[in-house]
Amino acid sequence: MYRSRSRAVIIAAVVVSFPLTAASCDDEPSAVRLGNAQVGTVDEIVEAPGSVTARTAATLTAPAAGTLREIQAEPGRRVRQGDVLAVIDSPELTRRRDAAQEALDQAPSGAGVHVGGTAEFTAVRERTDEQAATAFRQARAAAKEIADPKARTALLDQVGTAEQNYQLASAASAAALRSVQSGVASLGRAMGSLTAAQRLQAEQAYQLADAAVDALTLRAPVAGVVQLGGPARTGADPLAGLLAGGQAPPAAPVSGVDTAVPEGGYVAAGTPVITVVDTARLGLTAEVDETDVLLVEDGVEAAIELDAAPGAVFAGTVRSVDLLPTTSARGGVSYQVRLDLGDGAYPDDASPAPTPRPGMSAVIRLKVRQASGAVTVPASAVVSADGRDTVWAVRDGRYTAVPVRLGVQGEDTVQITSGVSAGERVVIAGADQVNAGDEAP
Repeated sequence: MYRSRSRAVIIAAVVVSFPLTAASCDDEPSAVRLGNAQVGTVDEIVEAPGSVTARTAATLTAPAAGTLREIQAEPGRRVRQGDVLAVIDSPELTRRRDAAQEALDQAPSGAGVHVGGTAEFTAVRERTDEQAATAFRQARAAAKEIADPKARTALLDQVGTAEQNYQLASAASAAALRSVQSGVASLGRAMGSLTAAQRLQAEQAYQLADAAVDALTLRAPVAGVVQLGGPARTGADPLAGLLAGGQAPPAAPVSGVDTAVPEGGYVAAGTPVITVVDTARLGLTAEVDETDVLLVEDGVEAAIELDAAPGAVFAGTVRSVDLLPTTSARGGVSYQVRLDLGDGAYPDDASPAPTPRPGMSAVIRLKVRQASGAVTVPASAVVSADGRDTVWAVRDGRYTAVPVRLGVQGEDTVQITSGVSAGERVVIAGADQVNAGDEAP
């Protein structure tokens, strides 16, 4: 019997015919059948489940708790990068910005505050430091409530930069105070440094509070088609693809949407509001078993069939193979293979196939190896004898067990790289009834 193989393979190329000959001239038909080794083409196919993916699927989430005041994009509408899609009201963040604006309006300018001595100078500087620390602490707290990791990181970086700038200004005012205490400078001249620190603290507190409020206006990070809510979680890995604008990817495959929040509805921080799907270039992810993945390389071609378009065949090309494994839905270890999805057609009439949608299930057949002009025999001709691949050949009119080396292996036909030559007669069925040295018909 032909040994079982871990990978699923089919033949997709030149079909090689093998003339059949009965192994006995008796009236009783024999189970032994003979054929000839042929020259042909063999394709080795790795079959894997997969799904259609979008080039980008970016989900916009509420950066803070509040009310969804306005939705400016209807479902199904195509938007451009940067378009305003929704606006959220957050009373807490708005209150912080208003308070920061009021403090900025009252901040000293020019000659600044006047103090009566070094003790009062020190007290004013310490109070300014405390106000700055409070502003930075509040800004960090607001930034950490933003669900999107890139937007959160950007705002935290802005807080860090602002804090460093203020620390430099505060250090300058402290140095000025030391100059006064040592008699090098007058207290009046030191007021300039303190005033600058106070003004900078107020400006930065307002800028950070304003940035947090600005994040409540959700803009399209990429061009694409709008759907309300976020992709339903399926437990699969995140959808592949680079996301412009710093938006977090949804779960993949995209198989549905979470309940959309209506205008006027309450949203907690991190609530999905709108998803923008870029369908300009569709792709595929295939789940390839660990026993097959080493055969898959960039540029390998594939034939794809979709459950949603029976009979249609789509072209595909491997773009990349993940280095890290995932847990296979079939219980083993598998690797994600990512492909570009090409056009599809119905082979019978060559009419174009419908355009797939992200999340559609697919069967992906990867043509991992091909041998053309190869010596081939039917897969049934290869048996295992003493742990070696063997073909029963007819030599000098008698059956001879010939060890062979296999090359590309299809389901119906396999390549023989050594052991058997083209044209040789071989047993293609009933090898268990053949004995070495028996006379062949």
